[in-house]
Amino acid sequence: MIVTVEDMMRIEPCDIANGNIFLQPEEIEKFVAWLSLKENDIRYKAFLLLQEQSKIDNSVYPFWDVFRKMLKNENSYQRSLGAMMLAENVQWDVELKMRDTISEYLELLFDPKPVTIRQCIQSLNVIVQKEKIYNGKITDAICGFEIMEIRESMRKLILLDIIYVLLEIKKSDNTSLINNFIFEALSGEILDIKSKKAIEQQL
Repeated sequence: MIVTVEDMMRIEPCDIANGNIFLQPEEIEKFVAWLSLKENDIRYKAFLLLQEQSKIDNSVYPFWDVFRKMLKNENSYQRSLGAMMLAENVQWDVELKMRDTISEYLELLFDPKPVTIRQCIQSLNVIVQKEKIYNGKITDAICGFEIMEIRESMRKLILLDIIYVLLEIKKSDNTSLINNFIFEALSGEILDIKSKKAIEQQL
């Protein structure tokens, strides 16, 4: 039983990654609360444990509304954590709560923090792998993303994130919007030759 923060911090990252830690309901509730602590190392360890548990079963799903509220948090780190936790729990969303959440989720594409935008888009890739019914809304949102409004140093990374989401969606929904977006990206100057070749290999 993980009782204290010190107990949690002693858990080895490899044990988390290998799925060797199975959380009890009271531990899950405690870790969700610890996500709001100011100490980054504690928050991150709690997140990793909850994220891994979410891959195993639906025991973290009851805290969906907590994660949803985090999308509106003043702290960008909290917004990112909320997005990532929701993405992991879409596969357990039998109540289809994401239908009411997706618009708020996609607002993170306009986040003032480029890092949060990246984590949002990368989490969208998790969502489309687990649930197809949001493909249309996600496609519309990321294909309409104004990449030139992002600072230059982040444009390539964010554009690649978007393309990888679209490539995943394309496996089941091969639309002209997706194909046109990817074609324009490959024809543009934001991506380097190596990146373009890697994308072309997946088409």
